[in-house]
Amino acid sequence: MTNPIIPVFDGHNDLPWESRDNRHYSVEGIDQELPQTLHTDIPKLRRGGYLAQYWSAYVHSDYAGGDAVIATLEQIDFVHRMCARYPETFKLATTADDVRAAQDEGRIASLIGIEGGHQIANNMAVLREYARLGVRYMTLTWNNTNEFADAAVGEHKWHGLNDRGREIVAEMNRIGMIVDLSHVSADTMRDALAASKLPVMFSHSSCFSVNPHPRNVPEAVQRMLADNDGVQMITAVPGFVSAAVHEWVAAGEQGPRPAVSVKDVADHVEAARDVMGVDHVGVGGDYDGTGAMPTGMEDVGKYQNLFEELRSRGWSEDDLNKLGWRNALRVLEANDGAYKAFMAAGE
Repeated sequence: MTNPIIPVFDGHNDLPWESRDNRHYSVEGIDQELPQTLHTDIPKLRRGGYLAQYWSAYVHSDYAGGDAVIATLEQIDFVHRMCARYPETFKLATTADDVRAAQDEGRIASLIGIEGGHQIANNMAVLREYARLGVRYMTLTWNNTNEFADAAVGEHKWHGLNDRGREIVAEMNRIGMIVDLSHVSADTMRDALAASKLPVMFSHSSCFSVNPHPRNVPEAVQRMLADNDGVQMITAVPGFVSAAVHEWVAAGEQGPRPAVSVKDVADHVEAARDVMGVDHVGVGGDYDGTGAMPTGMEDVGKYQNLFEELRSRGWSEDDLNKLGWRNALRVLEANDGAYKAFMAAGE
Protein backbone atom coordinates (compact mmCIF):
# COMPACT_ATOMS: atom_id res chain seq x y z
CA MET A 1 0.00 0.00 0.00
CA THR A 2 1.34 3.43 -0.98
CA ASN A 3 1.44 6.03 1.77
CA PRO A 4 -0.56 9.22 1.18
CA ILE A 5 1.16 12.29 -0.23
CA ILE A 6 1.81 14.93 2.42
CA PRO A 7 1.13 18.41 0.98
CA VAL A 8 4.18 20.71 1.14
CA PHE A 9 4.07 24.39 2.13
CA ASP A 10 7.71 25.35 1.76
CA GLY A 11 9.15 28.47 3.33
CA HIS A 12 11.88 29.40 0.87
CA ASN A 13 12.82 28.79 -2.77
CA ASP A 14 15.29 30.87 -4.78
CA LEU A 15 14.11 30.06 -8.30
CA PRO A 16 13.60 33.81 -9.05
CA TRP A 17 17.28 34.63 -8.37
CA GLU A 18 18.49 31.46 -10.11
CA SER A 19 16.38 32.50 -13.11
CA ARG A 20 17.93 35.96 -13.01
CA ASP A 21 21.47 34.56 -12.99
CA ASN A 22 21.06 31.73 -15.49
CA ARG A 23 17.82 32.18 -17.47
CA HIS A 24 17.64 35.95 -18.16
CA TYR A 25 14.48 36.04 -16.01
CA SER A 26 12.65 33.83 -18.50
CA VAL A 27 9.59 31.97 -17.26
CA GLU A 28 9.55 29.76 -20.36
CA GLY A 29 10.21 26.04 -20.15
CA ILE A 30 9.69 25.45 -16.45
CA ASP A 31 6.76 23.17 -17.31
CA GLN A 32 9.43 20.69 -18.46
CA GLU A 33 12.20 18.89 -16.62
CA LEU A 34 15.03 21.42 -16.32
CA PRO A 35 18.75 20.56 -16.21
CA GLN A 36 20.06 18.86 -13.11
CA THR A 37 21.80 22.09 -12.09
CA LEU A 38 18.34 23.45 -11.22
CA HIS A 39 16.29 22.13 -8.32
CA THR A 40 12.87 23.44 -9.35
CA ASP A 41 10.45 22.97 -12.24
CA ILE A 42 6.75 22.14 -12.49
CA PRO A 43 7.11 18.35 -12.92
CA LYS A 44 9.37 18.21 -9.86
CA LEU A 45 7.01 20.39 -7.81
CA ARG A 46 4.15 18.04 -8.65
CA ARG A 47 6.18 14.97 -7.66
CA GLY A 48 7.12 16.67 -4.42
CA GLY A 49 3.47 17.21 -3.47
CA TYR A 50 3.59 21.00 -3.31
CA LEU A 51 0.55 22.84 -2.00
CA ALA A 52 2.23 26.23 -1.49
CA GLN A 53 5.58 27.92 -1.92
CA TYR A 54 7.01 31.15 -0.58
CA TRP A 55 9.12 32.26 -3.53
CA SER A 56 12.09 34.28 -2.33
CA ALA A 57 12.46 37.74 -3.86
CA TYR A 58 16.12 37.74 -2.84
CA VAL A 59 18.65 40.46 -3.63
CA HIS A 60 22.35 40.17 -2.80
CA SER A 61 23.69 42.69 -0.30
CA ASP A 62 25.98 44.08 -3.01
CA TYR A 63 22.82 45.94 -4.04
CA ALA A 64 21.89 48.88 -1.82
CA GLY A 65 19.44 51.77 -1.77
CA GLY A 66 17.44 52.27 -4.95
CA ASP A 67 19.39 49.54 -6.76
CA ALA A 68 18.23 47.00 -4.17
CA VAL A 69 14.63 48.17 -4.54
CA ILE A 70 14.73 47.88 -8.34
CA ALA A 71 16.26 44.40 -8.17
CA THR A 72 13.61 43.36 -5.65
CA LEU A 73 10.84 44.58 -7.94
CA GLU A 74 12.35 42.47 -10.73
CA GLN A 75 12.18 39.43 -8.46
CA ILE A 76 8.54 40.13 -7.54
CA ASP A 77 7.75 40.65 -11.21
CA PHE A 78 9.21 37.24 -12.02
CA VAL A 79 6.79 35.52 -9.64
CA HIS A 80 3.82 37.44 -11.04
CA ARG A 81 4.83 36.58 -14.61
CA MET A 82 5.43 32.92 -13.75
CA CYS A 83 1.94 32.62 -12.25
CA ALA A 84 0.39 34.36 -15.27
CA ARG A 85 2.28 32.10 -17.69
CA TYR A 86 1.20 28.85 -15.98
CA PRO A 87 -2.25 29.57 -14.49
CA GLU A 88 -3.15 25.88 -14.55
CA THR A 89 -0.27 25.22 -12.11
CA PHE A 90 0.30 28.37 -10.04
CA LYS A 91 -2.11 30.61 -8.17
CA LEU A 92 -0.68 33.93 -6.99
CA ALA A 93 -1.58 33.95 -3.29
CA THR A 94 -1.32 36.30 -0.34
CA THR A 95 -3.56 34.79 2.35
CA ALA A 96 -4.48 31.48 3.93
CA ASP A 97 -7.82 31.70 2.11
CA ASP A 98 -5.89 31.86 -1.17
CA VAL A 99 -3.88 28.80 -0.20
CA ARG A 100 -7.04 26.84 0.57
CA ALA A 101 -8.57 27.96 -2.74
CA ALA A 102 -5.46 26.78 -4.58
CA GLN A 103 -5.71 23.45 -2.77
CA ASP A 104 -9.31 23.06 -3.93
CA GLU A 105 -8.29 23.93 -7.49
CA GLY A 106 -5.31 21.58 -7.60
CA ARG A 107 -2.89 24.49 -8.06
CA ILE A 108 0.24 25.53 -6.19
CA ALA A 109 -0.28 28.65 -4.09
CA SER A 110 2.56 31.06 -4.85
CA LEU A 111 3.44 33.55 -2.14
CA ILE A 112 6.34 35.98 -1.98
CA GLY A 113 8.89 36.79 0.72
CA ILE A 114 11.88 39.14 0.56
CA GLU A 115 15.16 37.87 1.99
CA GLY A 116 16.88 40.83 3.56
CA GLY A 117 16.01 44.06 5.32
CA HIS A 118 18.49 45.94 3.11
CA GLN A 119 15.91 45.49 0.34
CA ILE A 120 13.64 48.18 1.80
CA ALA A 121 16.46 50.77 1.73
CA ASN A 122 15.56 51.67 5.34
CA ASN A 123 12.28 53.12 4.10
CA MET A 124 8.85 52.29 5.50
CA ALA A 125 7.10 53.37 2.30
CA VAL A 126 9.07 50.74 0.37
CA LEU A 127 8.09 48.11 2.95
CA ARG A 128 4.43 49.03 2.53
CA GLU A 129 4.67 49.01 -1.27
CA TYR A 130 6.09 45.50 -1.18
CA ALA A 131 3.11 44.44 0.92
CA ARG A 132 0.75 45.98 -1.65
CA LEU A 133 2.51 43.90 -4.33
CA GLY A 134 1.80 40.73 -2.36
CA VAL A 135 4.95 40.27 -0.26
CA ARG A 136 3.98 38.45 2.94
CA TYR A 137 7.25 38.09 4.81
CA MET A 138 10.52 39.92 5.19
CA THR A 139 13.72 38.35 6.48
CA LEU A 140 15.11 41.05 8.76
CA THR A 141 18.67 40.56 7.44
CA TRP A 142 20.49 38.50 4.88
CA ASN A 143 24.18 37.73 5.53
CA ASN A 144 24.84 41.38 6.29
CA THR A 145 24.11 43.52 9.32
CA ASN A 146 21.98 46.42 8.07
CA GLU A 147 20.77 49.75 9.44
CA PHE A 148 18.52 48.14 12.03
CA ALA A 149 19.43 44.49 12.75
CA ASP A 150 22.44 42.23 13.22
CA ALA A 151 22.92 39.27 10.88
CA ALA A 152 24.00 35.79 11.95
CA VAL A 153 27.39 36.22 10.28
CA GLY A 154 29.76 39.14 9.92
CA GLU A 155 29.70 42.31 11.99
CA HIS A 156 27.39 42.53 15.00
CA LYS A 157 26.76 46.26 15.32
CA TRP A 158 23.50 46.59 17.28
CA HIS A 159 23.58 43.62 19.67
CA GLY A 160 20.28 42.54 18.11
CA LEU A 161 17.66 45.05 16.98
CA ASN A 162 18.11 48.78 17.45
CA ASP A 163 15.23 51.22 17.95
CA ARG A 164 14.72 51.50 14.19
CA GLY A 165 14.50 47.72 14.00
CA ARG A 166 11.78 47.67 16.65
CA GLU A 167 9.88 50.32 14.66
CA ILE A 168 10.12 48.16 11.56
CA VAL A 169 8.89 45.06 13.40
CA ALA A 170 5.95 47.10 14.74
CA GLU A 171 5.11 48.31 11.22
CA MET A 172 5.38 44.76 9.87
CA ASN A 173 2.91 43.64 12.53
CA ARG A 174 0.58 46.52 11.65
CA ILE A 175 0.49 45.66 7.95
CA GLY A 176 0.55 41.89 8.42
CA MET A 177 3.97 41.23 6.93
CA ILE A 178 5.39 38.20 8.72
CA VAL A 179 8.69 38.72 10.55
CA ASP A 180 11.19 36.13 9.25
CA LEU A 181 14.18 35.41 11.51
CA SER A 182 16.31 33.22 9.26
CA HIS A 183 19.77 34.78 8.69
CA VAL A 184 19.65 36.98 11.81
CA SER A 185 21.87 36.75 14.88
CA ALA A 186 20.65 35.02 18.04
CA ASP A 187 20.36 38.43 19.73
CA THR A 188 18.20 39.69 16.85
CA MET A 189 16.05 36.55 17.11
CA ARG A 190 15.43 37.23 20.79
CA ASP A 191 14.79 40.95 20.33
CA ALA A 192 12.37 40.39 17.45
CA LEU A 193 10.46 37.70 19.32
CA ALA A 194 10.15 40.08 22.27
CA ALA A 195 8.98 42.90 20.00
CA SER A 196 6.53 41.06 17.73
CA LYS A 197 2.88 40.90 18.72
CA LEU A 198 2.13 38.35 15.98
CA PRO A 199 3.58 34.89 15.27
CA VAL A 200 6.90 34.94 13.42
CA MET A 201 8.67 32.39 11.24
CA PHE A 202 12.08 31.05 10.35
CA SER A 203 11.68 30.48 6.61
CA HIS A 204 14.75 28.23 6.24
CA SER A 205 16.75 27.46 9.39
CA SER A 206 17.78 24.30 11.19
CA CYS A 207 18.84 23.48 14.78
CA PHE A 208 21.93 24.80 16.57
CA SER A 209 21.78 21.85 18.98
CA VAL A 210 22.46 19.45 16.09
CA ASN A 211 24.92 21.64 14.16
CA PRO A 212 26.34 24.76 15.89
CA HIS A 213 26.23 26.91 12.77
CA PRO A 214 25.37 30.60 13.37
CA ARG A 215 22.52 30.29 10.83
CA ASN A 216 20.77 27.74 13.03
CA VAL A 217 18.33 28.34 15.89
CA PRO A 218 19.39 27.87 19.54
CA GLU A 219 17.10 25.97 21.90
CA ALA A 220 16.43 29.05 24.07
CA VAL A 221 15.13 30.85 20.98
CA GLN A 222 13.07 27.81 19.97
CA ARG A 223 11.31 27.94 23.33
CA MET A 224 10.52 31.64 22.76
CA LEU A 225 9.22 30.75 19.29
CA ALA A 226 6.84 28.17 20.75
CA ASP A 227 5.52 30.79 23.17
CA ASN A 228 5.06 33.14 20.18
CA ASP A 229 3.09 30.39 18.32
CA GLY A 230 5.48 30.74 15.38
CA VAL A 231 7.08 28.14 13.12
CA GLN A 232 10.65 27.06 12.35
CA MET A 233 10.86 25.77 8.78
CA ILE A 234 13.75 23.31 8.66
CA THR A 235 16.14 23.75 5.76
CA ALA A 236 18.04 21.11 3.79
CA VAL A 237 21.18 23.17 3.08
CA PRO A 238 24.04 20.70 3.78
CA GLY A 239 26.24 23.20 5.62
CA PHE A 240 23.40 24.04 8.02
CA VAL A 241 22.29 20.42 8.40
CA SER A 242 25.61 18.60 8.87
CA ALA A 243 28.23 19.60 11.45
CA ALA A 244 30.79 17.66 9.38
CA VAL A 245 29.97 19.72 6.29
CA HIS A 246 30.07 22.93 8.34
CA GLU A 247 33.56 22.01 9.55
CA TRP A 248 34.63 21.01 6.03
CA VAL A 249 33.55 24.40 4.68
CA ALA A 250 35.31 26.23 7.53
CA ALA A 251 38.51 24.27 6.75
CA GLY A 252 38.48 25.36 3.10
CA GLU A 253 36.57 22.48 1.50
CA GLN A 254 39.60 20.21 1.20
CA GLY A 255 38.79 16.76 -0.17
CA PRO A 256 35.29 15.39 -0.85
CA ARG A 257 32.30 16.87 0.92
CA PRO A 258 31.16 14.73 3.87
CA ALA A 259 28.04 12.70 3.17
CA VAL A 260 24.70 14.21 4.16
CA SER A 261 21.29 12.65 3.59
CA VAL A 262 17.59 12.97 4.20
CA LYS A 263 18.18 11.24 7.54
CA ASP A 264 20.25 14.22 8.70
CA VAL A 265 17.45 16.61 7.76
CA ALA A 266 15.00 14.43 9.69
CA ASP A 267 17.29 14.69 12.74
CA HIS A 268 16.81 18.47 12.71
CA VAL A 269 13.05 18.11 12.33
CA GLU A 270 12.94 15.85 15.38
CA ALA A 271 15.28 18.05 17.41
CA ALA A 272 13.00 21.06 16.80
CA ARG A 273 9.91 19.01 17.63
CA ASP A 274 11.48 17.75 20.86
CA VAL A 275 12.06 21.31 22.11
CA MET A 276 8.95 23.11 20.80
CA GLY A 277 6.36 20.44 20.05
CA VAL A 278 5.16 19.39 16.63
CA ASP A 279 2.97 22.49 16.19
CA HIS A 280 5.98 24.73 15.60
CA VAL A 281 7.98 22.88 12.94
CA GLY A 282 7.73 23.23 9.15
CA VAL A 283 9.90 22.85 6.04
CA GLY A 284 11.91 25.43 4.10
CA GLY A 285 14.26 23.70 1.71
CA ASP A 286 16.17 26.67 0.19
CA TYR A 287 16.11 24.92 -3.17
CA ASP A 288 17.91 26.78 -5.97
CA GLY A 289 19.57 28.89 -3.29
CA THR A 290 22.58 26.63 -2.77
CA GLY A 291 24.53 23.87 -4.50
CA ALA A 292 24.14 20.10 -4.14
CA MET A 293 21.48 19.10 -1.65
CA PRO A 294 21.40 16.04 0.65
CA THR A 295 21.06 12.56 -0.80
CA GLY A 296 17.37 11.78 -0.97
CA MET A 297 16.46 15.50 -1.12
CA GLU A 298 18.29 16.47 -4.30
CA ASP A 299 15.45 18.60 -5.69
CA VAL A 300 11.90 19.71 -4.93
CA GLY A 301 10.56 16.43 -6.29
CA LYS A 302 12.09 14.47 -3.41
CA TYR A 303 10.22 16.01 -0.44
CA GLN A 304 8.14 12.91 0.17
CA ASN A 305 11.35 11.06 1.09
CA LEU A 306 11.58 13.22 4.21
CA PHE A 307 8.06 12.24 5.25
CA GLU A 308 8.82 8.57 4.56
CA GLU A 309 11.91 8.80 6.76
CA LEU A 310 9.84 10.32 9.57
CA ARG A 311 7.13 7.66 9.14
CA SER A 312 9.84 5.07 9.71
CA ARG A 313 10.56 6.83 13.01
CA GLY A 314 6.94 6.58 14.13
CA TRP A 315 5.46 9.89 13.03
CA SER A 316 1.69 9.93 12.64
CA GLU A 317 -0.05 11.17 9.51
CA ASP A 318 -1.55 14.06 11.50
CA ASP A 319 1.89 15.19 12.70
CA LEU A 320 3.35 14.86 9.20
CA ASN A 321 0.61 17.13 7.87
CA LYS A 322 1.37 19.68 10.59
CA LEU A 323 5.01 19.62 9.55
CA GLY A 324 4.32 19.65 5.83
CA TRP A 325 1.78 22.49 5.64
CA ARG A 326 -0.61 23.10 8.50
CA ASN A 327 1.81 24.92 10.81
CA ALA A 328 2.97 27.24 8.03
CA LEU A 329 -0.64 27.95 7.10
CA ARG A 330 -1.52 28.75 10.72
CA VAL A 331 1.25 31.35 11.01
CA LEU A 332 0.23 32.91 7.70
CA GLU A 333 -3.39 33.09 8.83
CA ALA A 334 -2.41 34.60 12.18
CA ASN A 335 -0.94 37.55 10.25
CA ASP A 336 -3.76 37.72 7.68
CA GLY A 337 -6.12 39.88 9.72
CA ALA A 338 -3.61 42.75 9.88
CA TYR A 339 -2.71 42.30 6.20
CA LYS A 340 -6.33 42.32 5.04
CA ALA A 341 -7.07 45.40 7.16
CA PHE A 342 -4.06 47.21 5.70
CA MET A 343 -5.03 46.35 2.14
CA ALA A 344 -8.68 47.27 2.68
CA ALA A 345 -7.78 50.64 4.19
CA GLY A 346 -5.85 51.65 1.08
CA GLU A 347 -3.35 53.58 3.19
